[in-house]
Amino acid sequence: MIQSRVRNLGFSEDERFLFPFHSRQLPTYAWPIVVVGAGAAGAAAALAASESGREVLVLRKGGGEDSNTFQAQGGIAAVLSAEDHFDLHIQDTLEVGCGLSEPDVVSYIVREGPEGIRWLRELGVPFDQPEDHGDKGSSLSREGGHSRSRVFSSGGDSTGQAIQLRMNAALQGDPRITVMNHFRAVDLLVSEGRCIGVLGLDANENPVQVLGGAVILATGASGQIYRETTNPDVATADGLAMAFRAGASVRDMEFFQFHPTTLYIAGAARVLISEAVRGAGAVLRDRRGDRVMEGVHPLGDLAPRDVVSRAILDRMVSIGDTNVFLDATGIPDVKKHFPQIARMCASFGIDITQDPIPVRPGAHYMVGGVQTDLKARSDLPGLFACGEVASSGLHGANRLASNSLLEAIVLGRVAGCEAAEEAIEPSSLKCNPHMHFAPRRTSEPGAPLNLGDMLYSMKSLMWREAGLLREGDQLRDSLEKLRFWEKVLLRREGRSHGLLDLRNMLLASRLLCLSALSREESRGTHFRKDFPEMAGEEGRFHTVLRRELHS
Repeated sequence: MIQSRVRNLGFSEDERFLFPFHSRQLPTYAWPIVVVGAGAAGAAAALAASESGREVLVLRKGGGEDSNTFQAQGGIAAVLSAEDHFDLHIQDTLEVGCGLSEPDVVSYIVREGPEGIRWLRELGVPFDQPEDHGDKGSSLSREGGHSRSRVFSSGGDSTGQAIQLRMNAALQGDPRITVMNHFRAVDLLVSEGRCIGVLGLDANENPVQVLGGAVILATGASGQIYRETTNPDVATADGLAMAFRAGASVRDMEFFQFHPTTLYIAGAARVLISEAVRGAGAVLRDRRGDRVMEGVHPLGDLAPRDVVSRAILDRMVSIGDTNVFLDATGIPDVKKHFPQIARMCASFGIDITQDPIPVRPGAHYMVGGVQTDLKARSDLPGLFACGEVASSGLHGANRLASNSLLEAIVLGRVAGCEAAEEAIEPSSLKCNPHMHFAPRRTSEPGAPLNLGDMLYSMKSLMWREAGLLREGDQLRDSLEKLRFWEKVLLRREGRSHGLLDLRNMLLASRLLCLSALSREESRGTHFRKDFPEMAGEEGRFHTVLRRELHS
């Protein structure tokens, strides 16, 4: 097991919760299992807990399509081909993880991959067959960092959508599962050292408390901390911030993956262009037509994402351009293989059979997260975490393409089963002391704030100083600004979604910058301009941050 370097962060009692409350005055629900989030990981956890005979409440921030899962294009990696082998997938994952992936975790998840595909097929996920695209061979695709074609897709580039829709139907059809849409989870409730539930806002924005025999966090990502991201608007680091405030450890926050190819149209949202397009033969070129990845890495355009993203950034800087181009014109039947991407590009007047696609890197995947073990347990009893919000040890310093859905399904189901087994009876939760929170206000809040302006300033700061390229002095300056903004907002009372989102994102940003500052080397997705080389054995450690309350 890789050693950890643990840092305890001083944390004011006034920062423990995001708004004042007294539990005696709140409507209260109690459920054996409470799942926060309903993307692939959350849905898998809920369905597994139900299969174990437990009643489950699923709290969903948005509707059924507000998740990274729904937007996932590439697919899910698993070893089912005769030309492939578990050891090859394990080795690919370990290599991309740059020495920080936990081998036992990697081995377990990879070996459970075929069972995950079987389970999804049972749910009705229509994985592509060779004839769907007119192929004569396998329907499996190959993506960056993979030594074999092992990525399962559905609808060409609509894999996440297909999985999410089938999972939504399964949740709705399960008599033991109740789904509460548009519920805003705000904080975790802890009593006598155990997580016992969730404080939140219901669909009418009224505060409520939901007690649970076990709580599973599956809230997904934090990509909205960056100015340019592929993540949906709901990816505001809620689960990560909730867990840290409650006392759970977070790990490897310095590692945030930037996808090399997001569609770049000035003024438009940054939309993912799947890595599978490069797997099918597309190449990266600059505006002069020169290959971007030529001579950069032995795998060329299919090099690991951190390598490709930095190569694109270097080329953009060297020629003074805002983007490079993805040339997919040489792929036969490209529109048939990637119908969603073709339609999206066409809406901007780009015909992918004839025109190169303007692309640049964008924040894509939070590699670090809430520290968990192989049973999806955090170090806060009663709290489990799975999916992107968790740091399971699979990805290490960088994520292998299409391993995220694999992890979500495998460890989501583990979380559901383990939570079902370890949950305490909800009736016993009523015996816990009533909780309340009333922060001390030492001064008036001051003039009105433009939260939108502060949000944009934070996103721009993170993009410039804590994105693809980092440096110690800039990280220290960023930490000062982030902490100042946090203190300004600490004096503001309110339950607006904008305020809650911003406070969560500021905390997540600070945790990322602290971790990035402490790692004085370059490894995986983390690149320090002042420490551009990867350290030897002394760099093989996990960065762990814990909250230390003080009055």
